Amino acid sequence: MRLTSSSIGDSSPPPASPRSSRLWALPVIVVGCLAIFVFDRTTGTAPVQHLYYLPIILAAYHFGKRGGLTVALAAVVLYHFANRSQPTHPYQESDIIQIALFLAVGAVTAKLVHDAGRLRTLAMTDDLTGLHNLRSFEARLLSLVRTSRQANVPFSLLVLDVDCLKDLNDQHGHLAGAEAVRTVGHIIAVHLPPDGVACRYGGDEFAVALPCCTASRAEQIAAGLCEVVNATEPLIIGRRWPIGTLSVSVGVACRSMQPPGPVSLLETDEQEGESLFRAADEALYQAKASGRNRVCVFKALSLSSAHSFACLESH
Repeated sequence: MRLTSSSIGDSSPPPASPRSSRLWALPVIVVGCLAIFVFDRTTGTAPVQHLYYLPIILAAYHFGKRGGLTVALAAVVLYHFANRSQPTHPYQESDIIQIALFLAVGAVTAKLVHDAGRLRTLAMTDDLTGLHNLRSFEARLLSLVRTSRQANVPFSLLVLDVDCLKDLNDQHGHLAGAEAVRTVGHIIAVHLPPDGVACRYGGDEFAVALPCCTASRAEQIAAGLCEVVNATEPLIIGRRWPIGTLSVSVGVACRSMQPPGPVSLLETDEQEGESLFRAADEALYQAKASGRNRVCVFKALSLSSAHSFACLESH
């Protein structure tokens, strides 16, 4: 799915969080450690002892640094009882190296997983506002459209931008404009419904996906955003600005429930998502043309049929 011509690269969704599979990981780790202990006690050879690395890595991957080091310590204990027939006998150099490797593998794996998670988050996030970026949003939108079609539930999309941002940039500099955009992004994040997904896809342009949301409910949410933004006293370039300094215009489009029928192919999901975005974008332009600081709703029997707009001015 491509919402703008500037979108590049693969927009596939990021890998699932390791936390989603913790329920099965814990028994696998426990059983793995015990099985390796039995083999280690029977053979006492280094190749078998190296197998302790597997549950240590698995624990660090799913449970982070604490999990990795905990299982590494458990591996040290199991290694001790499997190979120390005389507990008072001093450790040899090979024993110390093996124990150090257990701990190092747990710590290093946890650090790599943590860094990979941070990179994945950075790849999904708009650095100015903390919302999703376009690449991440496109993937989420495709998934949400597909789900809404399969469940035959309404789905709404808001497209909005900051009014008169160019004037703010020209008069007070681009830093002021960036802080205005950041302020609006934070307002969207705070007032976003729990199941909503928002992104900044351009300089001052935002999109908000609202699953299981009718057109009337989406219009209420959009009007609420307009009112909150316009009633804010933004902190820009180090000083508090008066109420009414910022405003947004919002376009709304909704995919309504359809008569029962077969679910279309993936290409249709993509096309419907793009059509929904274009419809909301048209409604946004109508809101801007009607005087800004208002909501316009795309009205049509279908996203591709003849249409009109219903605009509501924010108060």
